Amino acid sequence: MGWITPLGHEIEAVWKRLLAGHSGIALTTLFDASTFPTTFAAEVRDFRLEDFLGEAYPAHADASRNTSFALGAAKLAWTQAGLDRADNLDPTMVGVYLGGGEGPLDFDNFVEAAVRGWDRQANAGRGGLDAVKWYEVAHRKLSPVNELEQDPNMAAGHIAALFNAQGPNCNTLTACAASTQALGEATCIIRRGDAEVMISGGTHSMIHPFGTTGFNRLAALSVRNDNWSAASRPFDRTRDGFVLGEGAGVVILEELAHARARGAKIMAEITGFGSTADAFRITDIHEDGRGAIAAINDALADAGLKPEDIDYISAHGTSTKENDKIESLAIGSVFQGEARKVAISSIKGMMGHLIAAAGAVELITCVLAIRDGMIPPTINYEHPDPNCDLDYVPNQARRHPVRHTLSNSFGFGGQNDTLIICAYGG
Repeated sequence: MGWITPLGHEIEAVWKRLLAGHSGIALTTLFDASTFPTTFAAEVRDFRLEDFLGEAYPAHADASRNTSFALGAAKLAWTQAGLDRADNLDPTMVGVYLGGGEGPLDFDNFVEAAVRGWDRQANAGRGGLDAVKWYEVAHRKLSPVNELEQDPNMAAGHIAALFNAQGPNCNTLTACAASTQALGEATCIIRRGDAEVMISGGTHSMIHPFGTTGFNRLAALSVRNDNWSAASRPFDRTRDGFVLGEGAGVVILEELAHARARGAKIMAEITGFGSTADAFRITDIHEDGRGAIAAINDALADAGLKPEDIDYISAHGTSTKENDKIESLAIGSVFQGEARKVAISSIKGMMGHLIAAAGAVELITCVLAIRDGMIPPTINYEHPDPNCDLDYVPNQARRHPVRHTLSNSFGFGGQNDTLIICAYGG
């Protein structure tokens, strides 16, 4: 496993901070957000790709911010899995499946070209873009490499090149559900025999003027500028939106016999996957939670488990009014009488919302919860909401035996993805 997060990059150090309820949210520094409705974010700090790649760095030096995160996380995972020492690894049976978002635009140069190309007198004084003037600046200023690197599939391509992964190579960008979907579909690729090893997870960075403006205009971001460290408050009655984060999470998925044959340390198993669509509105979850309910039920059926078998639910828990209410409704509908007995938490109060990378990072916390019998808390939970009436492990980590976990991710567009992660042999 490997991750690059707003709380750090080393598995054990970040896990310790999560259990302690630390926050990675602070004032935005990647651009001047002082005049924006939201002035804070959960940024990745103190990250240098060359520290992770060493001699391989020059081949990836032009990678975008989100691709750099993916490369760093993948290198950590590959090394921890012992694949850097593996003999007789068939590269055609090693694949990549990421939930990767688009890279940041070359924003300053893009704006300069647009401003220089604007003709105030065009369209009867209404103004318009003069393509010739725009091109004169864009041709000099805009980088073709940056244009290429902002494509969502670039992270998967860089990872394939770094590890000579010649098998299936895919990327999905299903909004906030992307990396959970990628992990589930990568599992399916291994199940059907098309790969023995899959490098899977997600990466995203949207902390830039376009990303922040878009989510602000959707009224999806918290505007708690007077108390940003407490702005992300999943399931709390006073929640007012999520906090934009960035980062990457990558895990090595491996066919069981292949892992055993090389003596790999098996940390957990993905045993169930469910994927559905609301077929409803673009930014609203269906009010009955039908897509989320179906995804959870499908994952349980795939794993051959019942609701009472689940010890911990890693919630999508974004801190938006609608998501937290509908996710609670969906869990209640599936779990019925067990719903108030199962421990549920969201780490987004500490990490922020890593968008396409969120599900992969949260899967890693599920593996660690299984390993240590510790459940991370939902921080900033102070005001109970009658629409969210389950056990959200408020504010303090909890010691509890964990063998079977369920991880939810839901995305704009009505995407719903659920994974079941279990103790090895459980």
